[in-house]
Amino acid sequence: MNGFNMEEDFKYLAEKYNPDGEFDGKLYVQCNAKRGLRNADGTGIVAGLTRISNVHGYLVNEYERVPVDGELFYRGINVADLVAGCEKENRFGYDEASWLLLFGELPSASDLGMYSRLIEHCRKIPNNFIDDVIMRTPSRDIMNMLARAVLALYSYDEDPDDISEVNSLRQSMELIGRLPVLMVAAYQAKRRTYDYKSMYLHFPLDGLSTAENILSTLRADRKFTEEEAILLDRCMILHAEHGGGNNSAFVCRAVTSSATDIYSAVAAAIGALKGPRHGGANLKVCDMLDDIKAHVKDIHDDDEITAYLKKILAGEAGDGSRLIYGMGHAVYTKSDPRAVILKREAERMVDEKGYRDDFTLLDAVERLSPALLNSKMVDDTGICANVDMYSGLVYRMLGIPRELFTPLFAVARMSGWCAHRLEEIQTSHKIMRPAYRPLTKKRVYVPISERGDN
Repeated sequence: MNGFNMEEDFKYLAEKYNPDGEFDGKLYVQCNAKRGLRNADGTGIVAGLTRISNVHGYLVNEYERVPVDGELFYRGINVADLVAGCEKENRFGYDEASWLLLFGELPSASDLGMYSRLIEHCRKIPNNFIDDVIMRTPSRDIMNMLARAVLALYSYDEDPDDISEVNSLRQSMELIGRLPVLMVAAYQAKRRTYDYKSMYLHFPLDGLSTAENILSTLRADRKFTEEEAILLDRCMILHAEHGGGNNSAFVCRAVTSSATDIYSAVAAAIGALKGPRHGGANLKVCDMLDDIKAHVKDIHDDDEITAYLKKILAGEAGDGSRLIYGMGHAVYTKSDPRAVILKREAERMVDEKGYRDDFTLLDAVERLSPALLNSKMVDDTGICANVDMYSGLVYRMLGIPRELFTPLFAVARMSGWCAHRLEEIQTSHKIMRPAYRPLTKKRVYVPISERGDN
């Protein structure tokens, strides 16, 4: 085609693209529009009802938020008690958390055993799926590959569009079992294609927990310690669910409300979790930790660390975002129970794994940041470390590649997404359709012959 130059044409279109830019913040107030689906005080608008989980982070007294220690409940059970129960009996707990989220009650020993066997059976991937879907078209980004693989599973399902509760439960358990296997396969394909490293594919082993199988299939020699698998299991329990208001669960419910298939809804949730404002935040914490280590000489000197944190907040250090990653949460004010538990679990292994300095530095950031951040806030509603502060450190200690930090979050969160999808199917029966206030004015249509070239 004469005169066609794609690069130049795209450049021309980019110059022509001239959106109006951001809306004046006052417009949101004048129009009573909820930016980020949040009220003026930062609380989320009530978009629905749920029995699945509850995130408790503050009290309201005389119309003001009062910081309290955070709590997270799965079906009314405090997640701290769930973890403590597993620790007391020295057993893995992710399957129990998964059952609880899906079925609404704690399982009996026989029910839990049956559920674990079903999940074990569901780890089997359809014939040739990994070769055809993952190996032939690998991706640099594992989250994108997971979303694509989940969508592809639709073609291998004999009844993919049946959204009855029984069929949806069957599909949910298959996704919970299969996603860890697909994650590791996607990573191995990425290693071979983009990193030019050896690839090794291991089949999951019967009799192992989800955490054990992840470590077994991920490592070349398949070796891991019980302590390592227990730590990963605890991390997965804490990431399994976090209320219907979190972005990916809301996306899953919104897509589900259209009565579409589970694969479309879960793929959308994976896409939402990928974002650095959601599941990708643990990577930002790791980058920040490395940056602080490179510029702070004495990790035991609070004054030196504080001075560097001030530079980060001023945009003079770090990635220029003026953010201290791992600090602050939309709901938690005084403490994030997930961070509290994960920090405690991680500290048991930091000396053995040689990560004491990293732990010490993260602890210092957690201690010193609130005063710096509160000084910039209009109201003192409380600032605490969130789960991302320590999850990246846990993954590093376990030798998990950076590319899998967020995909592991997705693997754990699959139980929560499926629980929300089932609840949406059972209870809502109405498509989500929020309103947007239009700000455009009516204009007259001009014939193309009268528009000119500009």
